[in-house]
Amino acid sequence: MLTSIKNAFFETFGRAPEVVTRAPGRIEFLGNHTDYNEGVVLSLAVDRATWVAAAAREDTQCRVHSLEQDSTREFPLDVPADPVPGDWVNYVKGVLVELRKRGYRPPAFDAVIGSTVPMSAGMSSSAALEMSFALAMGRMAGIDLPWTEWARIGQGAENNYVGARTGLLDQFSSLRGRKGHLVFSDFRTLEVDNVPLPDETAVVVADSMVKHQLTNEYNERRSRCEEAVAFLKTRYDGVTALRDVTRAELEACKPDMDIMAWRRAMHVVGENERVFAGVEALAKNDLVGFGRLMFESHESARTLFENSCVELDILVEIGRSLPGCFGARLSGGGFGGISVHLVQATEAENYARRLGTAYQTRTDIAPDIMLCQPDDGAAVVEG
Repeated sequence: MLTSIKNAFFETFGRAPEVVTRAPGRIEFLGNHTDYNEGVVLSLAVDRATWVAAAAREDTQCRVHSLEQDSTREFPLDVPADPVPGDWVNYVKGVLVELRKRGYRPPAFDAVIGSTVPMSAGMSSSAALEMSFALAMGRMAGIDLPWTEWARIGQGAENNYVGARTGLLDQFSSLRGRKGHLVFSDFRTLEVDNVPLPDETAVVVADSMVKHQLTNEYNERRSRCEEAVAFLKTRYDGVTALRDVTRAELEACKPDMDIMAWRRAMHVVGENERVFAGVEALAKNDLVGFGRLMFESHESARTLFENSCVELDILVEIGRSLPGCFGARLSGGGFGGISVHLVQATEAENYARRLGTAYQTRTDIAPDIMLCQPDDGAAVVEG
């Protein structure tokens, strides 16, 4: 990919790039919609990544070419305040706006973007683009920031420019990945650690091919969580987020809460419990117990948070029936996208084949089935 992106830059702009960066997509293993509730998540940086090759220009025009979209966008360095709805370049523009808010002004540039992260599938192609592009701009402009601030710049691009009220999970995962490990993130303390994934396991990712546009659904779920917190503050001292509430406390409030807010909150509270239990299970090499938590997580997403769909439910149901499966669940925002399956490494290829065949038989949809590995986080590759 390094050679391909450099060649594409030369073919597009007639010169060599000054910098090449790479940032992986992510898979959420446990901890669905917990990040913006100051909760905890287990994720991994996947071996699918977005690459950016860039070089400065002497004028004030920026040109960006996407290999996947086979299209080019040109815009002034002083990015227009109003994004074009649905345009892929909004993530690039949003990063520039966030840098400008912080007093940084990178040069105008030419850039080529290439990616192996599936689009709109729940592997956070947007954060991979944001982090890869941000690191490229940082290198060209000599901007040295803590990794947490780069993550906030990516989140700001999503929240403030694109309009999706996402948390920091995607950016944290993309930046702090490590080969052979999951990423444990605590979004209250911003503590990040790496948790080994046992060698005898493999990760199978199944793209349902149901594409999602998360902004409206995501924002509604987040608003319900905030509504739940507002109510819980009236009952319990010290509550500032769903992280502060136990399952028993939430159960006690059920008769008096809006039922939809209660259900959304119960999913998040349960997910936090499952993440901590999952870390303990992996420390004991209890893969059956960890897989059970994955299945429980999916059921909670299906019934309480209602961010699954028929196709994702079918993938998880099929996975449960196949030899070698420890656990399976939806991953990411939901409403389509991917399911993640933890399986015995010796069964992985056969599992992936049988999962794809059974899913197509049930739905008449040919899924994209990927064998994935935990990979290292975002970095400047050259320049």
